Amino acid sequence: MEKQQFDLVVFGATSFVGQILTRYLAETYGIGGTVSWAIAGRSGHKLEVLKNELGDAARELPILLADASRPDSLDELCRQTRVIISTVGPYALYGEPLIKACVSSGTDYCDLTGEVQWIRAMIEGYEDQAKASGARIVHCCGFDSIPSDLGVLFLQQQAQQTFGHYCTQVKMRVKAAKGEFSGGTVASLMNVAKEAAADPGLRKELANPFSICPPGHRSSQRQPNVKSATYDKDFDAWTAPFVMAAINTRIVHRSNALMATGYGKEFLYDEAMLTGRGLKGRATAYAITAALGGFLAASAIKPTRWALERFVVPKPGEGPSPEAQENGFYDLRFVGHTEAGESIRTRVTGDRDPGYGSTGKMLGEAGACLAFDLDPDAPGGFWTPASLLGQPLLDRLTTRAGLRFELLENN
Repeated sequence: MEKQQFDLVVFGATSFVGQILTRYLAETYGIGGTVSWAIAGRSGHKLEVLKNELGDAARELPILLADASRPDSLDELCRQTRVIISTVGPYALYGEPLIKACVSSGTDYCDLTGEVQWIRAMIEGYEDQAKASGARIVHCCGFDSIPSDLGVLFLQQQAQQTFGHYCTQVKMRVKAAKGEFSGGTVASLMNVAKEAAADPGLRKELANPFSICPPGHRSSQRQPNVKSATYDKDFDAWTAPFVMAAINTRIVHRSNALMATGYGKEFLYDEAMLTGRGLKGRATAYAITAALGGFLAASAIKPTRWALERFVVPKPGEGPSPEAQENGFYDLRFVGHTEAGESIRTRVTGDRDPGYGSTGKMLGEAGACLAFDLDPDAPGGFWTPASLLGQPLLDRLTTRAGLRFELLENN
C-alpha cells in the first residue's frame, strides 16, 4: 500500500466533540509538524470557520470534504490517511458507511460510540473483512469506555504484581463526577431506547452482558447488575444504576475474551454510582433510579420522546461551555477480589468533564496510539481499547490527557 498523506483525520470535526478534539490536537501536536493530520466533514464552510477559530497557526491545517451519504467520498478519505477518528453520531444512524470504507481499505479507525447494538452489528457484518484487510477498528474511545476498560486493566496489572494472579471479580463505582451531557450523547441514548422499544429481540440482546464477545464466550455465573438502589458492603455505601454501565461492562468483557480470558472464564464485573451512606444515601439512590428509569421510558415512547427533544434535552451540537469542561472532573473507584479472598483497590481520575473535555483528549490519544504505537503486524479486526492499545495508551493518557491511574490499598 502506498504511503498515506496523513497520520490522522478527524471526521466530523465540526461536531461538538469534534471541535474539542480538533483544538486538543492543535494544542498538543501542532499543525504541520511531526504529526500530520487533517479535519474532514461534509460542510466546507463549517470546516473553514473551525479552522479560523484555531488562529493563525492553523493556516496550514488541511480540510477534506467527505459525507457519510456518499461512499465514494469516504473511500477517498481512507486512501489519504492511516487513521480516521470519527465523531459522527448517533453511529447507529450515520456510522456504518465509514466502517465499511475503513475495513475495505485497511484503514485504522476509532470513535466514541456507546451504542452496543450498533457495535454488535458492525462486528457481525465486517469483522472477517477487517481481519482480511488489516483494519484495526476500536470503538468506545471516550469516557465510555476507556476509564472502565483501562481501569480494569490497570487493577489487574497491580493484582498480578501484588498477588501473582488476577482478580476474578472487579467492581467500578463512580465516587464523584462533574459534567454535562451534550445533545449528541442524549440523541444516542434516546435512539437506543427507541430501537429497543420497537424490537423485543434487541431488548434481549441489550440484557446480555456478553453481547459483543466472540461466540462461545460466556460465564456460568450470573453477572451482577445494579438495577436499583443497592447497598454495597465493599464501599459501605448505597449505590444507584450508572447509565454508562450498559456499554462499559460489555467492553470489559470483550477485552477479557480478546485477551485469551486473562481475567478468567468466570470473571465478574459491574458498575454503579456511589450515593452515600445512611438514609440520605439510600434516598439519593432511589431518586437516581427513578429519574433514569423515567428518562428511558419517556425516550421509548414517541409523544414523550418528542417533548424531551423539543423542550428538555440539549440539541445535537450543543454541550457544556469551555469553562464547564475545564471545571469538570471524575473520580472512579475500583475494587477487585481474587479467588483466594485477597482484595485490591485502585482509582482512575480525569481533570476535565467526563463526556467532553476529557473524552476529546482520550479520543485524540487513542487515534495517536493507533497511528504510532502499534506493532505493524498487529492483526486487523474489531478490538477494544485495553485489548489492542493497552499499556501504550495508558501511558499516553497519564502523560498527556490528564488521567491518573493509582493503587490505593490492598489486603
